[in-house]
Amino acid sequence: METALTRLVGVRHPVVQTGMGWVAGPRLVSATANAGALGILASATMTLDQLRDAVREVKSLTDRPFGVNLRADAGDAGDRVRIIVEEGVRVASFALAPSRELIAGLKEAGVVVVPSVGARRHAEKVAAWGADAVIVQGGEGGGHTGEVATSVLLPQVVDAVDIPVVAAGGFHDGRGLVAALAYGAAGIAMGTRFLLTSDSTVPGAVKARYLAATVKDVTVTTAVDGLPHRMLRSELVDALEKAGRAGSLVQAVRRAAGFRRISGLSWPRMIRDGLAMRHGRDLTWSQVLLAANTPMLLKASMVDGRTDLGVMASGQVAGVINDLPSCADLVTRVMAEAHATLEALAATGGAGPPWAEACGEPPG
Repeated sequence: METALTRLVGVRHPVVQTGMGWVAGPRLVSATANAGALGILASATMTLDQLRDAVREVKSLTDRPFGVNLRADAGDAGDRVRIIVEEGVRVASFALAPSRELIAGLKEAGVVVVPSVGARRHAEKVAAWGADAVIVQGGEGGGHTGEVATSVLLPQVVDAVDIPVVAAGGFHDGRGLVAALAYGAAGIAMGTRFLLTSDSTVPGAVKARYLAATVKDVTVTTAVDGLPHRMLRSELVDALEKAGRAGSLVQAVRRAAGFRRISGLSWPRMIRDGLAMRHGRDLTWSQVLLAANTPMLLKASMVDGRTDLGVMASGQVAGVINDLPSCADLVTRVMAEAHATLEALAATGGAGPPWAEACGEPPG
């Protein structure tokens, strides 16, 4: 299925696996790439040496295009960009809007720049700065998220920019891909659906928690770090929401102390990092500390399997997912469902652009 996205990044299918911290490692990314979709390596939780090693590991497992997700506000963002340029990575993805200068430098080196945004104005800004495409995540998506549903946000962005738009938030099958194409998107991005594959390194007990979840078990809370964060409801979330300011501060200090021992960061550095993540919001001190060690709260679940101590970022689609296919089987299934849906529409007289173009057939 050829779209503006597949032509831009050189993949077979208009499907993106998002750069989830502690989840999107070399095994998942290479499996996604080999399945014909675009895998994105999560680098925010890696040191510079680990990033270079991870990129080289992906390259040893696949010869197909893949991307690396970067934090535009990281102090060493320039060094990370240098690594992906030197290693010949095809796509640079950003969770926060990269600067005009960062975009220009990447494009000059031949890297495709694809920021992720959650608002129309952000899409307009990065498009004006030269981004090649944009991933637009609606409120159904996991992790830090906004309030506007994908079905409302996506057409706004498609109408506002002239670059390919990839839809994220609420997608898990081929019907969703067709719906995104109907809105004018060039493809879909999925996080939770790729997390729940056999190629994902997330511990089995954690995957079981996701598979057992209903749609109502996926909540949005500001209790973790002061920002709207979509995740599975857990013991930690309940404790943070029930605790008062004093109780939250005690829990935050305890967890921050553990993170400090693991990371080697000083208390002043952790507080500075937490304050830098406020994004203009008025956070309590407990939220500042939790913001600083949110990556370790994710690691507790996604790597260590401690669902009682960590957070489990999740899109609402966790409530409708019930299996763990390989990436190859997942992408094959999504594309088969998409083509079947398009053919059914054509059979009922609903064919026409973009259906015919996506099917590779003339309009019916």
